[in-house]
Amino acid sequence: MATIPPPEGVEPVMPDATPKAPSPLSFPDYRYFWFARFTAVMATMAMVVVIGYQLYDTARTDYGMSIREASFQLGLLGLVQFVPLAILTPVAGWVADRFERRRVAIFANMIDLVIAVLLGWFTWIDGLTLPLLFSLAALHGVARVFVGPAMSAIAPNIVPPAVLPRAIAMSSIAWQSASVVGPAAGGLIYAAHPASVYVFAAILLAVSAFTIGRVRPVLPPPTEVRRHPLREMADGLQFTWRERFLLGTITLDLFAVILSGATALLPVFARDILQTGSEGLGFLRAAPALGAAVVALGLAFRPIERNVGVKMLWAVAVFGAGTVVFGFSTNFFLSLGLLVLMGAADMFSVFVRGTLIQLNTPDQMRGRVSAVSGLAISASNELGEMRAGTMAAFMGPVGAVVIGGAGAIAVTALWAWLFPELRRARTFAPQFKAEST
Repeated sequence: MATIPPPEGVEPVMPDATPKAPSPLSFPDYRYFWFARFTAVMATMAMVVVIGYQLYDTARTDYGMSIREASFQLGLLGLVQFVPLAILTPVAGWVADRFERRRVAIFANMIDLVIAVLLGWFTWIDGLTLPLLFSLAALHGVARVFVGPAMSAIAPNIVPPAVLPRAIAMSSIAWQSASVVGPAAGGLIYAAHPASVYVFAAILLAVSAFTIGRVRPVLPPPTEVRRHPLREMADGLQFTWRERFLLGTITLDLFAVILSGATALLPVFARDILQTGSEGLGFLRAAPALGAAVVALGLAFRPIERNVGVKMLWAVAVFGAGTVVFGFSTNFFLSLGLLVLMGAADMFSVFVRGTLIQLNTPDQMRGRVSAVSGLAISASNELGEMRAGTMAAFMGPVGAVVIGGAGAIAVTALWAWLFPELRRARTFAPQFKAEST
């Protein structure tokens, strides 16, 4: 990685000094990156919460489906978003390592902007159908699969390594704070004027594309030998599989969230259990992000340094326990509080996992390993939604959520035993000597 000069206004320190790492926001490129991430996530989260509500409401109202049948449709919504991720993830990781990463991110934003325009138009003319919503959700999955590796691989190249843990935490603040504002704004705007939420999202996506374009070019890392693209795509999977520490870190989140994911069923809880409508759904979707944003803010100023592996395992267990109690709750405010707790625990785990993955991966592999990690995260979310919707179709939404949360606790205990490397990770220092590929 090229040496990055100190930002304007920061005096260089003497070699014998012990400098304190500057704030990531003192670097102009990082400020552009942060704002681009914030606006894009706010837009997509506003869209996602409304798409889920529209799909569930369309299934119940226009197609006359029961609660369980409509819940299954929400599960299918997760599946159709996962399929393009599963197919295109190796391609997206290779693209992030071989092409200018800003342009890849801008391209993905433009796909989502087109989706927002189409959804706004069909909402305006009252022409939404289940096939249309499923198709546009799948296209949104295509955008997500490309934007994730590209954006993840940009940050390590625009701040020095010493600043990277704080940069990851502040990037999480951008994500989580946008995830608070986006769903709440989406639900409120949709309640006032349904089509306007997509206008709101389109404007934000355009701003994000412009802002990421202001970051200096992040060129792909040089390699001495260029091999066949398919071979290079497979390298990311092989590297992750070979390094047990990375494998355990990535798959812990994968299986825990597949089992405990309750997000897909929030429209069911909002409409038919808590009876709060689209406005309540917006707040329910925003609640986990609020808890996550508070934790991310704390970690940005006081990042953890010791016993990081054990703390990550405990965070996943707390997430599962919160899910169990949420499933039984019939009080709106108790449910909000539990979702805040779940978001805080998840953010703690995400921070530890993301920092460990970035610092334990060589730069020439970051795009592909980030793609593998992104696939695991997306698989956990989308397949978790499919799992929740399918179980809800057979045993109802409450049973699906409660059993899933208990499963996450069991997975945490099992992974602590199968991957002792996770328990032994004391700091963020590399847990192995990564080999260049």
